[in-house]
Amino acid sequence: MKQMVKKKKKPERSELAFDILNHIFFVIFTLICIYPFYYLIINTISANDLSANGMINFLPKKIHFDNYINVLKIRGLGTALWVSVGRTVIGTACTVLASAFLGFMFTQQKMWGRKFWYRFIVVTMYFNAGLIPMFLTMKNLHLTNTFWVYIIPVIVQPFNIILVKTYVESIPASLQEAAKIDGAGIITVFRKIILPTCKPILATISIFAAVTQWNSFQDTLIYITEQKLYSLQYLLYCYINQANSLAALIKNSVGSGSNVMALATQQTPTSVRMTVTVIVVLPILFIYPMFQRYFVKGIMIGSVKG
Repeated sequence: MKQMVKKKKKPERSELAFDILNHIFFVIFTLICIYPFYYLIINTISANDLSANGMINFLPKKIHFDNYINVLKIRGLGTALWVSVGRTVIGTACTVLASAFLGFMFTQQKMWGRKFWYRFIVVTMYFNAGLIPMFLTMKNLHLTNTFWVYIIPVIVQPFNIILVKTYVESIPASLQEAAKIDGAGIITVFRKIILPTCKPILATISIFAAVTQWNSFQDTLIYITEQKLYSLQYLLYCYINQANSLAALIKNSVGSGSNVMALATQQTPTSVRMTVTVIVVLPILFIYPMFQRYFVKGIMIGSVKG
């Protein structure tokens, strides 16, 4: 018998044209998304006089790194960096742990008042007391002008709890039942069964919590008056508003006079704004690739049933 050799079907012209146009569209879209970050970076390492005049658009010119060296010498920036790192690490850990445990508990039929407490938490997504009552609450709890005002108010996040609850419900119940038959308690089941199997959704929540904590500056504006507790984002907000005076301050602190520094490295309001922005944005740009493989899987779990 002659063996039938199946030839691979060639794509039609319309399909080929669609694929080409699709790839071109997404390449252009990707470049549009990347360009603002690229523009910031090349302007921070290019000659400051050219950058201030808008002459740096695609390639850096007269490359130097004095902007980063000088900006990092600004008073309070190092302390603010540690505050932002601390609140991001601790706040993210607390939020993820609370979301994981509460999301797990709301799937347990034996939990007392399970439906009431779940609905109570969900309602808070749509209603809140407002800014002034929230400030008075923080003040009465003695959390204003403390580091913990960054952590405690955001530990319980209803949306994250819903995500975890939906994910846990997709896990076969037999895993928990087998552990309980072997004598495992609620904490043991949560620690040895739920946490290891919920890595995708916990990674997703980690991204949400980390980005929120790192980018937040309004809580500093409302609750903090002591400079040692300023976050990096709040300092960025202040520096952008005071870039002119800050550029003059850096210039005077580096040299004895304005003629000491070359025009290429002399600080300008534009260089200060862009350099501080890059310093603040870079950590988040490194976090996303680390958790990207978990993100889509975690956020989509439970959206399709059956």
